[in-house]
Amino acid sequence: MLEPFLLPLGVSIRTVLVATVITFSLGIAAARMMVNYKGRFSSLIDGLFLLPIVLPPTVIGFGLLLLFGNRGPLGKLLALFDTTLIFSWPATVVTAVIVAFPLMYMTTRGGFEQVDPNLENAARTLGAGEWRLFWTVTLPLSWPTVLAATILSFTRALGEFGATLMLAGNLPGKTTTLPVAIYFRLQAGQMRDALILTVIVFLFALASLALLAYWKKKARQNGRGKQVAGNQR
Repeated sequence: MLEPFLLPLGVSIRTVLVATVITFSLGIAAARMMVNYKGRFSSLIDGLFLLPIVLPPTVIGFGLLLLFGNRGPLGKLLALFDTTLIFSWPATVVTAVIVAFPLMYMTTRGGFEQVDPNLENAARTLGAGEWRLFWTVTLPLSWPTVLAATILSFTRALGEFGATLMLAGNLPGKTTTLPVAIYFRLQAGQMRDALILTVIVFLFALASLALLAYWKKKARQNGRGKQVAGNQR
């Protein structure tokens, strides 16, 4: 009875959790690199990182097919290890990471750029290297923004459809995520099942964004409380 809903839900949860961890790591690394990078190609690299935001999902999916297909460079590389990415569960993770990465990168970079340079310079004068400076000063000070970026990336990965369908296909229990399941339920005229799956996605996304809004509200209240306490002293 519940299997038609639990299978895509399970696939989506596994996909989104793994994709969020990967996106979190890549987004922070890329944001840190670009904040410090002042080369002539910085604008081009920044544009490439943000490109998935504006590209249609079908274009992203087609590009991934060209890369990971049997004749694609990455597809040929994987074939050397007797494996393939197309129509496999890892393909759902790859597409989710690609579409969620720009949000993680853009938001995190904004947080890093808002850190007071005087605090970072003070840490440098005390002998902190760049690696230690990042982990003990930059990242803790921008952590609220990083957390917001992570939640936004999570919700974006949850809703990914077009590129996933093209690269991973529709294999029940394997690559059928919630959005893919909704599409094929509609195609089959199973309106009730499609509605239930839609509600599941809606509730997950709403809960994530509500949690983000609540956390930001608490953070602002705590910040005002500390400021008042400091003024009273």
